[in-house]
Amino acid sequence: MSDVLISADELATLLAAGTPVRLLDVRWRLDVPDGRPAYREGHLPGAVYVDLDHELAAHGAPTDGRHPLPTVSSLQDAARRWGIDEEDTVVVYDDLKSLSAARAWWVLTDAGVADVRILDGALPAWTGAGRALEEGDVVPSPGSVTLSSGHLAQVSIDEAAELAASGALLDVRAAERYRGDAEPIDPRAGHIPGAINVPTTENLDAGGRFLPPETLRAQFAKAGVDDASPVAVSCGSGVTASHAFVALTLAGLTPQLYAGSWSQWSNDPDRPVVTGPDPG
Repeated sequence: MSDVLISADELATLLAAGTPVRLLDVRWRLDVPDGRPAYREGHLPGAVYVDLDHELAAHGAPTDGRHPLPTVSSLQDAARRWGIDEEDTVVVYDDLKSLSAARAWWVLTDAGVADVRILDGALPAWTGAGRALEEGDVVPSPGSVTLSSGHLAQVSIDEAAELAASGALLDVRAAERYRGDAEPIDPRAGHIPGAINVPTTENLDAGGRFLPPETLRAQFAKAGVDDASPVAVSCGSGVTASHAFVALTLAGLTPQLYAGSWSQWSNDPDRPVVTGPDPG
């Protein structure tokens, strides 16, 4: 997984060379989940809009979390709608620090898509270099990709609890949500007992690009993460945890995703909750 990221210059070179590239616009925010209006106002030329809430997630009971992973069959249908073929390089991007694009990277990589890359620096990296955008919707010819499952590691709620108890679960939400100062969407505030707070935005530079691998590795080492111990990542609902999963991968580590994250944990009244700055 050495080619997780792609720069705006590298992407422009691929497109100019006629390399089969499928661009996916994955704009989404917790407060504005529908990114299609912004997409229609301007997106990378040829990019297809991806609806994170409905195409990169399933929908079940609250105890499943807010963004359960999609089934392979539903994801394959969506990927073919997006025009993905087996030989394509798939490039995903958003307009907010790759936080939602990383969810697309995780879901597609887990489903066996061989070459998925995140536009490092997100949309501003493209427009900041003076490159043009395109307006309106893009409806591609259907693709032919065949997907499978289980290509990346994940943990269940019980496994997440065990890892947290041994200090090997990273909660990558903002510090105020981890502490329980504020909880804008889930039923209880706080964090999983034992989880260590490492906000995923700390894995980026001022331009929204991922920090160098050696810097990321040093940061995770401060949280007690190294090659010798397992580590899993959790967030609110499995979206920004995917971003931290990418950062850990870039650092040369082997992470696991707790997809249910806080939205699943906090919906189970039998699960304990800790508030404050300490893991507990």
